Amino acid sequence: MHWLFLLFAFAAMAFAFLTTSPGILLVCLFAALLLFVLWVLGMYQARVAGSGRDVSTMIDPTELRRLREQIQARKSDAGDTPLP
Repeated sequence: MHWLFLLFAFAAMAFAFLTTSPGILLVCLFAALLLFVLWVLGMYQARVAGSGRDVSTMIDPTELRRLREQIQARKSDAGDTPLP
């Protein structure tokens, strides 16, 4: 969708170069600038949305507590056995 903003910005810029009226030129240049800014914002939004983490892969507190208990148990078992 955001690529359409860039296409329309180029079309507005081309129309601005082809017109002879200063009023239409000003409107077209303003429209091209606005559409270009919207394109940049759309690109940024798409990039940020694509880099989000999947919530389903996050560890819940009970699983985290269970993992910590396992690590503590392994540490205590390793501390009890003598080294060869």
